[in-house]
Amino acid sequence: MAVALRYQAGQTPLDADELAQLIPRHVATQGQLNEWEQANIVEAFQWLKRGRHAPVLTEAFCRELHKRMFAKTWKWAGAFRQSDKNIGCDWRQISTRLRQLLDNTRFWVDEKVFPLDEIALRFHHQLVLVHAFPNGNGRHSRLMTDALLNGLGGRPFSWGSGADLVSGGDVRSNYLHALRSADGGDYGKLAAFVRS
Repeated sequence: MAVALRYQAGQTPLDADELAQLIPRHVATQGQLNEWEQANIVEAFQWLKRGRHAPVLTEAFCRELHKRMFAKTWKWAGAFRQSDKNIGCDWRQISTRLRQLLDNTRFWVDEKVFPLDEIALRFHHQLVLVHAFPNGNGRHSRLMTDALLNGLGGRPFSWGSGADLVSGGDVRSNYLHALRSADGGDYGKLAAFVRS
């Protein structure tokens, strides 16, 4: 059964090979897919709360979290993408770029280069730019960022007062606009958004 996907602005389209790896065969619409994925993400959140996992700033944690979020939905969950997308680095550079980001973030934390919220929002922004997986990168980056904050004794971000950032709407548009501003080096809008 084919899934009728309706991509929102800023979403990463799946190619035919990636889409063919959908696990639940009953899913036929974007709404059903979103609901199914959200149920998986709730399970991943519970796994995170138990705290028995690799340190957050590791590739192992990054992959495991994505797998926990999407393993009941996609066969490629936790595996880095194998093609270029509308956003992200060259797929052959994912491992290197991710390692650089994780190392940089550890340095920012250890040396207190920025306040904790700024470290977290810079980490989030850069993780979105790497765009390591075929899909789910925004949700994964937000949960990774909250796990980082939690591990460092900080308070998780509100991400636009907990609004649905998967579906379209003003809050999603504001989030994407804030990310684009950060692309240009202006983190002010993103800093305001994550605590709004």
